[in-house]
Amino acid sequence: MSKLLESYAAGRWYTAPDEGTPLLSAVDGSEVARISATGLDLGEMVTYAREVGGPALAKLTFHERAAALKALALTLMAGKDEFYALSTSTGATKRDSGVDIDGGFGTLLSYASKARRELPNDTVYLDGAVEQLGKKGTFLGQHVYTSRRGVAVQINAFNFPVWGFLEKLAPAFIAGVPSIVKPASQSAYLTELVFRRIIESGLLPEGSVQLLSGSARGLLDHLGGQDSVAFTGSADTAATLRAHPNVVGEGVHFNAEADSLNASILGADVEPGSEEFDLYVKQLVTEMTVKAGQKCTAIRRAFVPTALMDDVIAAAEARLSRVVVGDPDAEGVTMGALASLEQRDEVLKSLRGLTKSAQIVVGDPDNFDVVGADKATGAFLPPILLRSDDKDATEPHDIEAFGPVSTVIGYDGTDEVIALAARGKGSLVASLVTRDSALARDIVLGLAPFHGRVLVLN
Repeated sequence: MSKLLESYAAGRWYTAPDEGTPLLSAVDGSEVARISATGLDLGEMVTYAREVGGPALAKLTFHERAAALKALALTLMAGKDEFYALSTSTGATKRDSGVDIDGGFGTLLSYASKARRELPNDTVYLDGAVEQLGKKGTFLGQHVYTSRRGVAVQINAFNFPVWGFLEKLAPAFIAGVPSIVKPASQSAYLTELVFRRIIESGLLPEGSVQLLSGSARGLLDHLGGQDSVAFTGSADTAATLRAHPNVVGEGVHFNAEADSLNASILGADVEPGSEEFDLYVKQLVTEMTVKAGQKCTAIRRAFVPTALMDDVIAAAEARLSRVVVGDPDAEGVTMGALASLEQRDEVLKSLRGLTKSAQIVVGDPDNFDVVGADKATGAFLPPILLRSDDKDATEPHDIEAFGPVSTVIGYDGTDEVIALAARGKGSLVASLVTRDSALARDIVLGLAPFHGRVLVLN
């Protein structure tokens, strides 16, 4: 029987009394670990964070917190080989693991650096100059930022078991708020290993970080107006959490990063064979294949001028034909497995929805080669590119296949592509490839209300 993952709660490692749920390798279906939080006192975790972690962080200045994060990042980076070895079980190639593991440690360093540069060596931050509120200058005001006296609950997705939790933990730590980290079960074994090394380092104040390995059911029952929840996952789960009585009635701060139908637009000025055309196709293929397409910022909708649809598809097919799917440890493999068999099945379900109005033009989910592994037991899929010629179709703008899947959609004119992109109801990121500055301005301004970031490439 494999190892039962532990939670780090109230200053000690906790082992559930039951056998737990098996967590299987994405590559071969073998059991990697088991997970359970049965019997864990979630209320005690929240109280411990508030009464032990919060006061400990409050004693540190922004610069002292930054120094602790920097030291932690360097310590973790020095021992990253064991993280890379385990990351393979999530289906990640070495390149994928670099995005997650080195990316996570780099995030700690980035926040530490920003805190040192932009925040004072103090426990409060002054927001702007003193404001004169009375005519004679005897009534003044000063806005001040200081730490909340609550806990930051971080519920994370399966696709980035290292970077995903560190990108939330870092700003909370700098802000002086203790964290309770809840990883997604599918890849929690990697999160638990990294977290174990964090605790062993002794670099962070006791109570400032805790780990919940297993179900978080009931956790929000213990939260109040000083607490926050940062959720990454499906829109359905986000809606359920957002409706929790303590979020609605007690003022729990809730933020969700959910389904995101990111768009990439090829400018009408771009011609086949140009550097911009090649750049567009290259980024499309990269976003489809890195982490097997399991990125919140991956391109789901590829908008191209209708007259160039055939050219883009042909160029993408040429690049995708060189992608080798298989065991990340096998020679020559460039794309690994999805995180689990369940996730593979979710992608296939979404693919069936997309094909109601689009056709698969590259890739066959029923017929593809896998190197060094068995696709019957591993969570493998090939890169799949679809073509949608129906501009009235709803599926490409409503359904996210969270895997190596993207849909090419034709457009005619700037106004139309802005309107089509907006049908995705907003996303984390959009991109535009063009050499035309005026066109870039029009499209960026059209996209801006709907997207968190717009990347312009040429």
